[in-house]
Amino acid sequence: MSRTIGFVGLGIMGLPMAKNLVDAGYSVVGYNRSQGPVDALVAHGGEGADTAKEVAERSEVVLSCLPDTAVVEDVVRGEDGLMEGFNEGDIYVDHSTINPVATEDLAADLDEMGVDMLDAPISGGEEGAIEGTLSIMVGGDDAVFEACLDLFEVMGETVTHCGPSGAGQTTKACNQIVVAAQMVSVSEALVFAEKAGADLEAVVEAISGGAAGCWALDNRAPDMIRGDFDPGFFASYQYKDLRIATDAGESYGSPMPVTELAHELYKSMEENGMGRDDNSGVMQVIEMLAGTEARVEE
Repeated sequence: MSRTIGFVGLGIMGLPMAKNLVDAGYSVVGYNRSQGPVDALVAHGGEGADTAKEVAERSEVVLSCLPDTAVVEDVVRGEDGLMEGFNEGDIYVDHSTINPVATEDLAADLDEMGVDMLDAPISGGEEGAIEGTLSIMVGGDDAVFEACLDLFEVMGETVTHCGPSGAGQTTKACNQIVVAAQMVSVSEALVFAEKAGADLEAVVEAISGGAAGCWALDNRAPDMIRGDFDPGFFASYQYKDLRIATDAGESYGSPMPVTELAHELYKSMEENGMGRDDNSGVMQVIEMLAGTEARVEE
């Protein structure tokens, strides 16, 4: 715990992750494009920085949790970015979900500076970030992974070294493919149950205990049938992640018929002003198509 840990990107996931590191006894220096989350980290016992460069200058290991590939590129390569502050021997861990090719390029350029990089995208939503139960999928050198395992175990419950640089991002794409399919399928089933006149709560209870049982049914369906789409994971992020997956599928020649359909439904959420809803809010698109809402009466 003698290492100082930098954290760039204190959003819905990043801030609770950084707080958990503080609670575990680490010295944490944080930076965010907006000041509010930095102030929240400082109030929790962390320290603030004015730029990403400053975070790198003051830390031996820098973690980031950012919205997309373009933002990661800017934070790392841009003016007052991490590259301007890194020292030889530092480690950069990116918890963002971005394009695997961009990850490999960043890792190669950082390696020339003597800086090691791990791509370590996460799954588990806001609840997992708060509770320290995230699933963390890591790509990069095994020795660097071992050097950061103590940090991962503070933030996550399931930590897996998936292979060389880029493997974490590939694994995260697989995760998002399955998550999106679950959300769409559960939405479709609930709207069908509503149209057929079934008791929605009974349907959720009945199918959750059988072969259809899944995370989305257990953790999202009870809120979905009450119209509660407060975000644990923004639909706009799910849409972005599916674009990464479908682009990668095109590059590798891997058929993705279900993922392409899910991508279009999340695109519809984005275009209808629902991007800040939870990703389970895709049910609203199915409801629009059906001309009804699948809701229980309170």
